[in-house]
Amino acid sequence: MTLLAPFAPLPAHHPWPRHVVDEATWQAVGARLGDGAADLLGLWGEPDAVHLALHRGMEQGVAVVSLPCPDGRFPSVGELHAPAIRLERAVRDLWGLEPVGASDLRPWLAAVDQPYDFLPAEGPGLHEIPVGPIHAGIIEPGHFRFTANGETVVRLEQRLGWVHKGIERRLAGTGLLEAARIVARVSGDSTVAYGVAFARAAEAALAVQAPPRAQALRGVMAELERAANHLGDIGAICNDAAFTLIHAHAALLREGVLRTAGELFGHRLMMDRVVPGGVAIDLDEAGGRRLRALAAEIRPRLAELAAVYDRTPSLRDRTVTTGVVGAALVRQWAAGGFVGRASGRDFDTRRDLPYPPYDRLRLAVPTRTTGDVDARLWVRVDEVQHSLGLIEQLVADLPGGPLTVSLPPPAGAAEGLALVEGFRGDVLVWLRLAPDGKVARCHPRDPSWFQWPLLEAAIEGNIVADFPLCNKSFNCSYAGHDL
Repeated sequence: MTLLAPFAPLPAHHPWPRHVVDEATWQAVGARLGDGAADLLGLWGEPDAVHLALHRGMEQGVAVVSLPCPDGRFPSVGELHAPAIRLERAVRDLWGLEPVGASDLRPWLAAVDQPYDFLPAEGPGLHEIPVGPIHAGIIEPGHFRFTANGETVVRLEQRLGWVHKGIERRLAGTGLLEAARIVARVSGDSTVAYGVAFARAAEAALAVQAPPRAQALRGVMAELERAANHLGDIGAICNDAAFTLIHAHAALLREGVLRTAGELFGHRLMMDRVVPGGVAIDLDEAGGRRLRALAAEIRPRLAELAAVYDRTPSLRDRTVTTGVVGAALVRQWAAGGFVGRASGRDFDTRRDLPYPPYDRLRLAVPTRTTGDVDARLWVRVDEVQHSLGLIEQLVADLPGGPLTVSLPPPAGAAEGLALVEGFRGDVLVWLRLAPDGKVARCHPRDPSWFQWPLLEAAIEGNIVADFPLCNKSFNCSYAGHDL
């Protein structure tokens, strides 16, 4: 991006550059995002500065742009590029920085006794249906305000921010191992993805690489995590369409993945098995055979479930053309994972911003174009099958050698950025280390930041009863979204 050329990148930031810019350039970057010339990857703050990460295309990679805020203010990017609006609201609440020119100054962090102005909708026969934040099932809190005409949804607005945990402030001053444990719990269903992202950010900051065997084992665990979550979602989507048969069988397949992970890696979710510098557990030859057997067991059974789904008209009547997200919105929000790929956005960090072990694997990125519940289900089916193939590739050619590399102390302040493909999409972790090696600042960004808003668009024109189905087809994270 030529407009960053006058601002030399900071030498301590790796592997991609970070530029400290002036207000005019900050606004120009926002305009480029608004024009679709780049994708927003994240926007976060600290007491005296605001940062954004952007993807500038296949040839140019990623950059971080920083703006000092000595007076606690910064020009709003959200006024130029709508996906930044929620991020700016979070920055305002968490760090007290004011986005100048922002049209939405409502609080981000929610409280039961706090007034909140939902956006109005006008027209004859409209009524509101409030749902949450407390729900009937075992689910995290989120408020959904429907405006409907009869059963047809005219507008949905979410109010999130109920599960704020103070993670970013808690991370400041912690050692790398303790920080890795905290980041791995940002969203528990993506603990491997977050663990790899934090580890890679730390390794980038310290200019080290995890050993090849550790990189391969990280890939095995990441694909197991992806397969388990997708299998659960496939069943849950069908369950929300009142087809419990696939739900039951998919749950059994998911349980098989989790049990295998527990047996081989000592934890069903593989929590804390990825550490900065490598991994905390090895896999022997018998474990490799067990993984190959798991893949051979799941592959035909999943294909059979997919065939049952495909030839059940009453089920597909609920999913086909339901909850459509258009390709233009997906591109604008740079939505990752199955939400983006179901609407034709062909982006996957494992391929497009490759990192070990994926830089040596044969990768396929399944996409669909209809952008409905049906497409999001099929992308999941295809991804499970592909993950099984990646696991087979990895265990067939597992490198020898150590599991970890020692981490040197930083030579002064050091910064690292990592993007890792989780089952929902790209997970971002930005990290600054203090000279003593402890965390000075860390920002983890969940894919859900760029997916929750699209759920509001997906439900418009559908009936209220289809919201659970649409919601499950997105399966956004509350916890990952509310740091």
